[in-house]
Amino acid sequence: MNKLIKVTEREDIFLKYRNTPIEKLLLSHNLGISNEKYSSAELLVGMCMDNRKQLNIPSNFAYIIRSGGGNLRFSEFKVAYAIAVGGVKAIALIGHNNCGMVNLMPKKEKFINGLVENAGWNKERAESLFMNFAPIYEIYDEIEFLQSEVIRLKMKYPKILVAPLFYNVDDNLLYLIEEE
Repeated sequence: MNKLIKVTEREDIFLKYRNTPIEKLLLSHNLGISNEKYSSAELLVGMCMDNRKQLNIPSNFAYIIRSGGGNLRFSEFKVAYAIAVGGVKAIALIGHNNCGMVNLMPKKEKFINGLVENAGWNKERAESLFMNFAPIYEIYDEIEFLQSEVIRLKMKYPKILVAPLFYNVDDNLLYLIEEE
């Protein structure tokens, strides 16, 4: 079972993230503590494209890749670029509650009708797009997906610190995930 740890003070941050860009992210976003100026990114953030989430971080602190569900599987070149050329040493993978990528099948008709009405697509084309891509992008549980993606990234980039974080859209804070 996983437990979310609310970060409301520096002492809430796990020891493994202290003195890292993950700690700086948590202090900046949750506590408004950010005294440093950055000339280059220290962190890569992977997070959902959801419009309800905005990070409070300094300029130049992080590369940010936003995709449905925070899924970085189709952003491999961008991740590798941030590490190889950008020199980042840490990745914060941020999931959130009430993610639109969870349980996509019940949203099929709304998706199809939205493309027909808003984009001028025909129903067959919209349905084909949904059926081809929904299984690839669907997430069954935000935290489970986050943890599996973190494991994948750690295996692919063993020298990079990868941290799963959870954004609560109800209080706009980042939480740590404690595994039991």
